[in-house]
Amino acid sequence: MLLLLTSFVAGLLTVLAPCILPLLPVIVGGSVGAHGSGGRQRVFVIVGSLAVSVILFTLLLKASTALIGIPPMVWMWLSGGIVILFGITLLFPGLWERVPFLAKASIAANKAVGAGHTRQSFLGDVLVGAALGPVFTTCSPTYFIVLATVLPVNFTLGMVYLLAYAGGLALALIAIGLLGQRLADKLGVLANPQSAFKRGLGIIFIAVGIIVGTGLDKDIQVRLLDAGFFDVTKVEQWLLRQGEESAERPTVREPVIMDEGLRTARKAELYERVPEIKSPAGFINTQPLTLEQFRGKVVLLDIWTYSCINCVRTIPYLNAWHTAYEQDGLVIIGLHTPEFAFEKEIENVRWAVEQLGIEYPVVLDNDYATWRELGNNFWPRKYLIDVDGFIVYDHIGEGAYEETEIAIQQALMERAALRGAEADAKRPVATAVAADERQYAHSPEIYFGAWRNERLGNGVPGLVGTRAYELPQILERDTLYLEGMWQTTDEYASGVAPARIRFEYTGKDVFMVASGNGAVVRVLVDGQPISTAAGVDVVNGDLRVTEERLYHIIDDGAPGAHVLELQIIEGTLEAYTFTFG
Repeated sequence: MLLLLTSFVAGLLTVLAPCILPLLPVIVGGSVGAHGSGGRQRVFVIVGSLAVSVILFTLLLKASTALIGIPPMVWMWLSGGIVILFGITLLFPGLWERVPFLAKASIAANKAVGAGHTRQSFLGDVLVGAALGPVFTTCSPTYFIVLATVLPVNFTLGMVYLLAYAGGLALALIAIGLLGQRLADKLGVLANPQSAFKRGLGIIFIAVGIIVGTGLDKDIQVRLLDAGFFDVTKVEQWLLRQGEESAERPTVREPVIMDEGLRTARKAELYERVPEIKSPAGFINTQPLTLEQFRGKVVLLDIWTYSCINCVRTIPYLNAWHTAYEQDGLVIIGLHTPEFAFEKEIENVRWAVEQLGIEYPVVLDNDYATWRELGNNFWPRKYLIDVDGFIVYDHIGEGAYEETEIAIQQALMERAALRGAEADAKRPVATAVAADERQYAHSPEIYFGAWRNERLGNGVPGLVGTRAYELPQILERDTLYLEGMWQTTDEYASGVAPARIRFEYTGKDVFMVASGNGAVVRVLVDGQPISTAAGVDVVNGDLRVTEERLYHIIDDGAPGAHVLELQIIEGTLEAYTFTFG
């Protein structure tokens, strides 16, 4: 429900985004020139075509890999060219009627809708609105969340959110267009196609078309954001953050009730029942399983994905608990829910399970079916399920290992009491694991893909496409900088030799989720080839990326602030994330 509201608000606010402000004259200009209901109809035709274009363009992006492969400048040139064309027709009104095909098409369209316009109005307004659709889709982080995460997981729900976004956008644009038309109704001279005002609109259309076609609208956006103006995306991000606080349920220490009916009735007042595992895509370290088959035992359900360093850092604790408490009735199940497409491959997950020394069962939740049943939005997350199938504790993220272990022990004590036995007193193992790990302040997780690359320092966050990047003179800490030719997709950025990555970080360890086609990447720290601080995946100063996984690039002896530079010297690198420890 929150994302639905956010999607609608995002649509409303998109008209104030820096990348949209230069385009508003087209909406206002398209609404003038006809009086009364005719002018209002033009508003609805332009805005309606734009909204439909947003939806269709989104579906094409998700449905066709061929379209994704089309260079983004094609869409820029196409959209900009259409807007320039209509600017020219405003400067030279008779030009449109000399194009036989368009004239015939517009006559047919006018007959179909019974419009009383001049022959170019309806078709022209449709094309202008449709041309702006792809441009409008790059201006909202909420749009990219729907595009990249919701639509692939649940098409119906994704369409609802997408329609909410398009509806909010259309409502705001209609209001702007009608205000422009109201002004035009008071100034009848605007209806004259030969008027200076109409020719001025034509010049504006041509200027906007050039801005869109050359990508200058993105530069305008960057300048406005750098100046601190019109950063309406902060409102969206604030809305998206609501409700994302830690959802830990405190363990309520209740006396053991021997009667099952009374016990479950009491628990139903305090806790929720765990839903069953739904639509698993595969199993590792086990035969197919269900949660129901473990009724009577204590289950710790861990939602994780192998490329998430935050998830990986919890694995030593899970392994220790599995060893310490399995004989007492604890069952740990890893629910592997992929963050990236390559994490759906069972062989990739099996490799990660072996590398991490995981011996407990792992279930692949590739379609997010169980994730949704649990109402989850986070990696990692742990749900503790008691003998009666109730979630008596859950924790989001890293940390709280001692608290989690206490909850496990309490649930096992209840199980022992119900079986007429005494639970063995055990020394907590989380403390011992923590003693082997030193925690440092480190840089935040960094994403390369368009739908979460808000820390990109020399480009436009959220923008899919191919472009050449140049390093600015001043580099900021915890900010991602690219150099050379890079293609940005929803999930990753792909660089071809001799492209480079620069990032100033704080921490001891640096990890990168990556894949590549014969990529050889030279690693430099503070301008020098890496040596003693090289991670296990760096050999003789070079990182060779041959498979889709998490790579350990830097393993320093002590934490500190450094400048990391990755130089692609061979092949193509697909970079997903940086994480730090």
